Amino acid sequence: MSVSASVSTATAQGGSTPGGSAAPRDSATAAKTTKAAAGIAALAAIGPATWGTTYVTTTELLPPDRPLLAAALRALPAGLILLALTRRLPRGDWWWKAAVLGLLNFGAFFPLLFFGAYHLPGGVASTISAVMPLLVAGFGIGVLKVRPTRRTLIAGLVGVIGVALLVLRGSAAVDAAGITAMLAATTLMALAVVLSKRWGRPEGVSLLALTGWQLTAGGLVLAPVALTAEGLPDHFTGANVAGYAYLGIIGTALAYALWFRGIERLPASSVSFLGLTNPVVATLAGLLLLGQTLTPWQVGGLVLVVASVLLGQNLRRPQRR
Repeated sequence: MSVSASVSTATAQGGSTPGGSAAPRDSATAAKTTKAAAGIAALAAIGPATWGTTYVTTTELLPPDRPLLAAALRALPAGLILLALTRRLPRGDWWWKAAVLGLLNFGAFFPLLFFGAYHLPGGVASTISAVMPLLVAGFGIGVLKVRPTRRTLIAGLVGVIGVALLVLRGSAAVDAAGITAMLAATTLMALAVVLSKRWGRPEGVSLLALTGWQLTAGGLVLAPVALTAEGLPDHFTGANVAGYAYLGIIGTALAYALWFRGIERLPASSVSFLGLTNPVVATLAGLLLLGQTLTPWQVGGLVLVVASVLLGQNLRRPQRR
C-alpha cells in the first residue's frame, strides 16, 4: 500500500493524518460539548431542587390556608421586578404566547401546587411530579413530532417506581383532592415544557425578560382571584415575609430562569427528568427540618429516582441561541 493510500485509509477510519490529529480533536470536541451540556443540566436542576423546599416553606413559614395568596405573592412581585430590570415587553404573537405560558407555568400551576402542599405531606406532594417525564414524552409526540426513545421510557418507568417506593410511608395521609391537584399541576407543567421548546425565545430577548413576561401574566391572573377568595391576613409575621421573599426571589425568579435556560438548550425529555430532583430534595428537607424518617424501601426509592434522572439525560451538543 502506498503512503498516500495509508493516509487516506487512516483518515477515513477516524485516525490522524501527518498534518494533524482529527480523531483526538473530535474526541476533545465531544468531551467539551458533553461537559457543557452537563453544566447546563446541573444549573437547570437547581430549579426543581429549589422547588423541593416549597412544601417545607409553605407549611412552616407561610400563613395557613391561603394557597392562592401564596401563589400570587410568589409570581407577581418577581415578575414585576424582572420587567423593571430588563425593560422589555412582548411584541407580536408573543403577547398571547407569554400569556399561555404564564398561565400554564404560574397562573394555574401555582394554585394547584400550593393546594397540594397544604393537603399532602411534602414528600407525597412533590413525588407525584415523577410522572412528568412520561407526560412530556406523550406531549412531545403531538407537539414536537418527537417519538420517545426506549431509554426515555425505561427511565420514566424507573422514576415512577422509585417515587412509588419513596411515598410508602405509614404515617403519610393520602388526600384525594390533594393528589388530583398535584397531578393536574404536573400535567400543566409538562405541557408548558413542550410548548416552550416548540416556541423557543424571541430573537434578542433575554431569558430574564421571558421569565418576567410569564411571571407577570400568571401573577395578574392570580392576584384578583386571591384577594377576592382569600383576602389578606390580619398581619404578616417576619417568618411570613421571609417565606414569601425566599419563594419569590430564589424559588421563582432565579429558579425559573435557570429552568427555562435548560428547556432552551437541552432536549425536552432530558429537562423533564431533572424535575425528579424535586422529590429528592423535598424528602431530604423533611428528614433534616421536620424530623421525618425513611424506611429501607424509601431509601431504595431514592436510589431509583437518582438513577432515573441520570438515565434520562441525553448530553448531546447543547443548543444555543
